[in-house]
Amino acid sequence: MIVNKIASRISLGSRAFAKNNRFIRFNSSNTKDIVIQRYQDKLKERANALGLKDVDELKDKLKDDIEKKKKEFSAVDPLKELEEYERRQALEIQKNNDKTIKVRSPIDKNTPQAPYKVLNSYVDVEKVKDLPLKELEFIWRARFQNTERSMVALLNNLQFASMYANAFKNPSFILPLPKDEDGYEMHFVQWSFVGPKTTHCMLTTVAEYKLHKEYAKPHTTLMFHQDLSETKDVVLMNGQVEKESSLTMDEAQLLVLNVQRFYGGITSAKGNDKKLALLRDFTSGNADFNMDELIAEAASID
Repeated sequence: MIVNKIASRISLGSRAFAKNNRFIRFNSSNTKDIVIQRYQDKLKERANALGLKDVDELKDKLKDDIEKKKKEFSAVDPLKELEEYERRQALEIQKNNDKTIKVRSPIDKNTPQAPYKVLNSYVDVEKVKDLPLKELEFIWRARFQNTERSMVALLNNLQFASMYANAFKNPSFILPLPKDEDGYEMHFVQWSFVGPKTTHCMLTTVAEYKLHKEYAKPHTTLMFHQDLSETKDVVLMNGQVEKESSLTMDEAQLLVLNVQRFYGGITSAKGNDKKLALLRDFTSGNADFNMDELIAEAASID
């Protein structure tokens, strides 16, 4: 719908331009003579300086040089020029990371994909599955206590089921992050259902995602483990914020909180309907998706 609107505007603009300029014509056969007449004196001076008789001899003299220049100009690849420009822009962003988003290098395409971690990678499920919830929570939080830039949470089944259902229908989204006087920095949310009992949520800056696409490095990864959901009514979550990311832990926690809010993880929140509507509009590509409303909802207290 958005594309159609833009296309129609371009079409209307083209017709208006053609209408307003229908009397403009160029007579290409006379252009060369007009130019020569207009600059006759300068051409004569140039001919005299080169020891030539007249302008015609000057034209013959420079004919080969002119053809050579034409070939050189024709050899320019505009796509390569554009790529070079974008590369310079990316380098400029990296150099000025004190005022702009820090753009990191992409994931190496040749790096072998490691198997994803499951709950048993962190705790012995057989040993903890029969523990009271309080003890389980203590062990889970203690497991990451000394892990730098880590996050830990416990969700009940209702919270996670709501988030899971919305994530399955809306596997990607964008979230704004306030950056003092610089306005907002946009972050891209992606869900990945990596296993029967493991779900990942990854966040990266929109700037990095646009630059590196599927090879963009997440700055924050959340892992939800559903192994004990049936017996303990709990889903264990652990997350990691990359050290090389420019995000502070407070900023990362705010983004994670808004992931929970927009995906329905806070089931009693008053603003759930508005947030879910924005989520669905983004997924469907609705032309009415409003960035100002997104920012307002992300900043709201409910």
